Amino acid sequence: MSVLSLTDLPAACPPGTPWLGLDLGETTIGVAVSDATRMIASPLTLIRKTKFTPDAQQLFKLMDQRGASALVIGLPVNMDGTEGPRAQSCRAFARNLERIRPVNIAFWDERLSTTAVERFLIDELDLSRKRRADVVDRTAAAWILQGALDRVRDQATWIE
Repeated sequence: MSVLSLTDLPAACPPGTPWLGLDLGETTIGVAVSDATRMIASPLTLIRKTKFTPDAQQLFKLMDQRGASALVIGLPVNMDGTEGPRAQSCRAFARNLERIRPVNIAFWDERLSTTAVERFLIDELDLSRKRRADVVDRTAAAWILQGALDRVRDQATWIE
């Protein structure tokens, strides 16, 4: 178990197991979950960051409760495609998780995911600023995970 390319992730995971998606923020971790067929991502919860080990234990508990076989972590790539300090922090988070427990991890380019989710929450759902703050990170995690699931499914279609 390790960091894999998104295209290699399905082969490393038992069939019929969901994946978790993560949006790593400064103070929170948005968490989403897929269904067992890995077709649909749904917002799950928000982990308020304290220290790394308790946060990781909370995340592993969620994985165990859901029977999840992998994590898809949003990678905040710069608009020009380079990786800055935030992306490096996400990669360090993944490395540190693996030191605690073996886990399948893939990264997904999350450029503009929070912006897209904010726009949706305002335009389509007309949520207030306070209500948006409560849901944006876990909804962004679902956006990230859904993008990864769609990519995996599209690639499988091309192979067939």
